[in-house]
Amino acid sequence: MAKPDTMTAIEITSPGGPEVLKPARRPVPDPGPGDILIEVHAAGINRPDVLQRMGKYDPPPGTTDIPGLEVAGRVAEVGSEVTGWQVGDPVCALLTGGGYAEYCTAPAGQCLPIPEGMGMTEAAVVPETFFTVWSNVFDRGRLQPGENFLVHGGTSGIGTTAIQLAKAFGARVFATAGGPEKCRACAELGADRAIDYHQEDFVQVVKEATGGKGVDVILDMVGGDYLPRNVDALAPDGRHVSIAFLRGGKVPVNFFPVMLKRLTMTGSTLRSRPTADKAVIADHLLQRVWPLLAERRVRPVLHKVFPLAQAADAHSLMESNRHIGKIALSVRD
Repeated sequence: MAKPDTMTAIEITSPGGPEVLKPARRPVPDPGPGDILIEVHAAGINRPDVLQRMGKYDPPPGTTDIPGLEVAGRVAEVGSEVTGWQVGDPVCALLTGGGYAEYCTAPAGQCLPIPEGMGMTEAAVVPETFFTVWSNVFDRGRLQPGENFLVHGGTSGIGTTAIQLAKAFGARVFATAGGPEKCRACAELGADRAIDYHQEDFVQVVKEATGGKGVDVILDMVGGDYLPRNVDALAPDGRHVSIAFLRGGKVPVNFFPVMLKRLTMTGSTLRSRPTADKAVIADHLLQRVWPLLAERRVRPVLHKVFPLAQAADAHSLMESNRHIGKIALSVRD
């Protein structure tokens, strides 16, 4: 597979709105000893990409300024220390950046085979949300079969993934979403109770549904005024996992109920974690989740696909919050 010298990539020309995303010519990157060079066929759009574009989330030191945290494609070249991959192999990968381009590099430990029967575009929107949900719901949140689980933002990429995985592993699932259409989508994905946050109080709903006990694990990407309400909604020995703060990261919280109920308040970000940590998550996914994807018991929810050159339109759609599931860029037909 011949590698060209240059490629089309999407640049952030300056911090700002979607219009600052512009196609440009860039050198094709060279893989390091432990990396794989990927000929990108499709890339996923994620909320951190939007924050990076706005100048609110700088990539880790040494990372390309090209946005994009997940891709699917074919192996174009392997580093000198890489084993188990051959040129031409179909692959999907979690990145620290660089996905909005015709080629990108990824550490081999963050690369996975495309699940059996899945196309490139679907596979491109799997890594970021599945790595995030597995790490936070099952590793940090320790969700067990038979427990009650609540995810906020049920129709986001994270939410649609969390609903399906929690249900597949035997939990009772609650999800918040805005409006009847989004609540129906949550129910169709497996939520036992979808809560319309425009019309209902999620604390009251989960307490009524659990006999006053509350839920065992909450995955929260809202923050702000949801934090004290989440504490109220948690059962004794419950676990609260924060992954984003759409309503802000600073809010007064009364820790007396945290102590009385023996709650665990935790959280994480994925992008800055060491490659070795991500490789462990990848192995868990390969063993526990990839069979579910191959059987279509769990699936990525793909809302819309845009050509690479229309990355600005893809970002506009994400910021509108009208989508259900994931948004992707098609890099090669």
